Amino acid sequence: MLTILRLILQRLILGAATLAVISLIVFFGIELLPGDPAAAILGKSATAETLAAFRHEMHLDLPAWQRYAIWASDVLHGDFGRSIATGRSIDTLIGGRLANTFFLAAYAALIAVPLALGLGVLAALHRNSVFDRVVNLITLTAISFPEFFVAYILVYLLAVSVNLFPGITSLSPDLPLWDRLFRSTLPALTLTLVVVAHMMRMTRAAIISLMSSPYIEMARLKGIGKVRIVLRHALPNALAPIINVVALNLAYLVVGVVVVEVVFAYPGLGQLLVDAVSTRDVPLVQVCSLIFAATYILLNLTADILSIMSNPRLLHSR
Repeated sequence: MLTILRLILQRLILGAATLAVISLIVFFGIELLPGDPAAAILGKSATAETLAAFRHEMHLDLPAWQRYAIWASDVLHGDFGRSIATGRSIDTLIGGRLANTFFLAAYAALIAVPLALGLGVLAALHRNSVFDRVVNLITLTAISFPEFFVAYILVYLLAVSVNLFPGITSLSPDLPLWDRLFRSTLPALTLTLVVVAHMMRMTRAAIISLMSSPYIEMARLKGIGKVRIVLRHALPNALAPIINVVALNLAYLVVGVVVVEVVFAYPGLGQLLVDAVSTRDVPLVQVCSLIFAATYILLNLTADILSIMSNPRLLHSR
């Protein structure tokens, strides 16, 4: 238990340092963009006095390092500030968007994880068969295409040709769960096709690598069926690498939704991030980036803990 607590503490400290570096990279990366944020927000008709007042109000007249120090101090005190483009509180802007993004990621995960694990186990059971080759071909083909291409193909097949699902995702807070699931199906299927190959192939490889182990050979000599050997003996010992790849892909479902949300006009955090970048809304970009980075770090931490709990030998160096 002490080893696990020490591991959690180390990962949290490293995660905090990583978040600080990411915030620096994002902030000064936006500073390198050409143009004046005040002029981009107020438009060409703004007078010099209006621009000066706006820059003073939003601290745009200060050096970049001072603005970053002010922003970082406010975040440490729980104040994410206000959007430069709209003047609204960032807490208000990201509240519903963050919930929508997590809903989409959870919806895709509920489809992708059982599907990938099931296909991986079946592919390992029927290694080098026609089923194994077909599943590998389909999943590798799906992962070879970029997300926006897969999204447009699904829109053409399921929204234009068949008119089965809406091509544009419009959500509202009072929308019933079934309607929300129905309207989010195409984005969820796009994310599923992108991530299922990684998890399926890792599950297959982990099980196949254990099938030549001595204890598996002993189980075969005892006359235990192949399905029981895989499910009762091989799969539990293959959980550590499977958990890692599942956690990494779950992290991708959250942080990799930007392109998918833009294609489907999904009202999530990724779409909000793209809009913030286009208007050079630095505080909003910073907060969105930190949320994505924190999610990725926490999921990796969870993967480490679950991997160790599934295989206690990882606690020891030998």
